[in-house]
Amino acid sequence: MNQLEALKHVTTVVADTGDFRQLAQFQPRDATTNPSLILKAVQKPEYAPLLADTVAEYRGRPLDEVVDRLLVRFGREILGVIPGRVSTEVDARLSFDENATVTRAERLIELYQAAGVPTERVLIKIASTWEGIRAAERLEKRGIHCNLTLLFSFCQAVACGQAKVRLISPFVGRIYDWYKAKAGSSWDEAAMAGAGDPGVQSVRRIYEHYKHFGIATQVMGASFRNVGQITALAGCDLLTISPELLAQLAATDAPLARALDPAAAQQLDLPPVQYDEPAFRLALNQDAMATEKLAEGIRAFIADAEKLEALMQAA
Repeated sequence: MNQLEALKHVTTVVADTGDFRQLAQFQPRDATTNPSLILKAVQKPEYAPLLADTVAEYRGRPLDEVVDRLLVRFGREILGVIPGRVSTEVDARLSFDENATVTRAERLIELYQAAGVPTERVLIKIASTWEGIRAAERLEKRGIHCNLTLLFSFCQAVACGQAKVRLISPFVGRIYDWYKAKAGSSWDEAAMAGAGDPGVQSVRRIYEHYKHFGIATQVMGASFRNVGQITALAGCDLLTISPELLAQLAATDAPLARALDPAAAQQLDLPPVQYDEPAFRLALNQDAMATEKLAEGIRAFIADAEKLEALMQAA
């Protein structure tokens, strides 16, 4: 049994890609996309026709609608390969607009439904801002399940749990990146690997909090830089992994031990935590890493969304 096969025994494996032709060889249950992954995919010759066909079919419609139709087209193709769910992201420019996020999410679901895709096979990805979490809370009450992304802090995770969102995606690699850059020449890679990785520690804390207090929100570790981060989180509800790292897992037969266990988390002595809006904003403000990485992530997704729109306008 290779490490990928072993991981699937303790964790739901999710593919983090818009390149749906790569999916079959790894047999993930779910898949996640974002504007950056879709932009990367449509620049490949084998996917360029999807963009061209979508633009041609809906030429003259508002650009934001055509973008959503392209995202749903990719989502449908992915769902033809996997048995589970696909995550499709709301425009990051709406990250601080609760009502607009709800409206955009509802349109994405309507487009999937019109194509015959059941709502339960779609997760709407929304940035974990206060407004995004409130939008997700409203959507969940309507039966539209959400994946709260760009999550870097404990307070974001707690607020998502309070809102009863279906799933969160805490970012491991970007947390690791921030601490490594901050440490500079004093960074000790060996000490900060595996269980010592600050991104791994962040996900473990969230996972233990959820399991200890019986919070149903699923934890899906994301944004991995190396296989060691993945194996250190074996046992997490889900892990979304790039095709490159999936291939590395499949290529090794090294033993894989479960690292996260719900029964162990239930035995911990943890304090209850809740956040209202002022407490959430203060906690996020006090976490320099989370504040910087959330803002940076939103800016990056906006930049790639704008590049995608420019390609569509030129098609």
